[in-house]
Amino acid sequence: MRGPVRCVLRGLRGATTGHRPCSSSAAEEAPAVRTRDRILTLQSMNPQVRAVEYAVRGPIVLKAGEIERELERGIKKPFDEVIKANIGDAHAMGQQPITFLRQVVALCTYPDLLDNPRFPRDAKDRASRILKSCGGQSLGSYSASQGVACIREDVAQYIKRRDSGIPADPENVYLTTGASDGIFTILKILVSGEGNSRTGVMIPIPQYPLYSAAISELNAFQVNYYLDEENCWALDINELRRSLYQAKEYCNPKVLCIINPGNPTGQVQSRRCIEDVIHFAWEEGLFLLADEVYQDNVYSESCQFHSFKKVLYEMGPEYSSTVELASFHSTSKGYMGECGYRGGYMEVLNMHPDIKAQLVKILSVRLCPPVPGQAAMDVVVNPPQPNEESYEQFIQEKEAVLSTLAHKAKMTEEWFNQVPGIKCNPLQGAMYAFPQIHIPPRALERAKDLQMAPDMFYCMQLLEAAGICVVPGSGFGQKEGTYHFRMTILPPSDKLKLLLQKIKEFHIRFLDEFS
Repeated sequence: MRGPVRCVLRGLRGATTGHRPCSSSAAEEAPAVRTRDRILTLQSMNPQVRAVEYAVRGPIVLKAGEIERELERGIKKPFDEVIKANIGDAHAMGQQPITFLRQVVALCTYPDLLDNPRFPRDAKDRASRILKSCGGQSLGSYSASQGVACIREDVAQYIKRRDSGIPADPENVYLTTGASDGIFTILKILVSGEGNSRTGVMIPIPQYPLYSAAISELNAFQVNYYLDEENCWALDINELRRSLYQAKEYCNPKVLCIINPGNPTGQVQSRRCIEDVIHFAWEEGLFLLADEVYQDNVYSESCQFHSFKKVLYEMGPEYSSTVELASFHSTSKGYMGECGYRGGYMEVLNMHPDIKAQLVKILSVRLCPPVPGQAAMDVVVNPPQPNEESYEQFIQEKEAVLSTLAHKAKMTEEWFNQVPGIKCNPLQGAMYAFPQIHIPPRALERAKDLQMAPDMFYCMQLLEAAGICVVPGSGFGQKEGTYHFRMTILPPSDKLKLLLQKIKEFHIRFLDEFS
């Protein structure tokens, strides 16, 4: 079959099969491309998602990434590297993993290592116990939606030991993808209503931006209560009342969030303060969320961590049998710093059985938290005991991390308070400083001209002049007319000293330039 005949037949086939018929002209072979508008635009997308902001990974971090790429291309800067102090990512800052935790997770991940004599007996015992509770004795299988049963049992035992023998029920324990996932899930169940009946969620200001982001995404109402900066970021019950009663005019406040130890503020709540908060929640009918992921990070000798669950029970059955409480912990902070495993748990108390069923249902939609993260969480709550071979090394590594953090917390506080125009409260716990900075009027005007928040302008100037990446206080919330930034104290001591020196030099130049 030749030439035109073949072409005609191919053209006929094209009419029914979608193939383009042959043509003697290239122009005839290229039909016009049909266009249509995009389905998803900023205008058509979910407005709640568009409203979400997360300062910890916001514009300042994107700019830091740009500068790093410029340095890699050989573009000259007044510095050799960008020091990222914007996020509490311990291992990214050089902290070494806890050996026992990594051993157990490694054994769970690759069980052939259980025959390896290099691994201690106690690590093998824990790994074997976890694997026996996994489907097919494999970390690669789905777990129950609430988490691996034996790990939930270990969490309950940990809570009981931590809280001086107060009982904990594994049925009230839910393993989560980090603490953030648990917080978002509980908020999702709590949020309802429209107009004046829309759920209000009370959060501390300054706050960790997870809360404002989740509230925006869930279309709840953010109800701010301000921590007292002049009193070491203390929580004032009178401020809680002011916030609650004002909010009742435009929403239905029914959730009270507490971060203890505080992020970004680093304060540790006293027992008396926690009692007052619990009484306030009982009196006003509020569901309590206790973010306690920094419970191991307490540095001040005058402070002690008290769990909300323990204080609740010690206040008596009038409170312990009625106040609804969800508390959260994580592998990401403490002395472990295992952010990437995304391990965490929440304990939920006094939740109605019908609502617990709804909670399990919504967790089931996500199938289960990452099982390696659950294994890492198990080591946190079930560490080596004094009679086991890994105990001495474990304690040495744990205490080394926490004592170093305590030293860096004190050093950071003292350093900032020597700089004119910077004021920093004691870093009692957690792993951040949140100093207040003086920004001169001319700098305020310059920021206004650039349509920037003043502390965003300051942090951008700091990044471009000194290569230091910190997060402006406006991303966490602050009293009007005050300006701050948050930085982590996690960098190694020598790099932290360099960072603090660079901030000091920059701040003095900044004040001089804009005075």
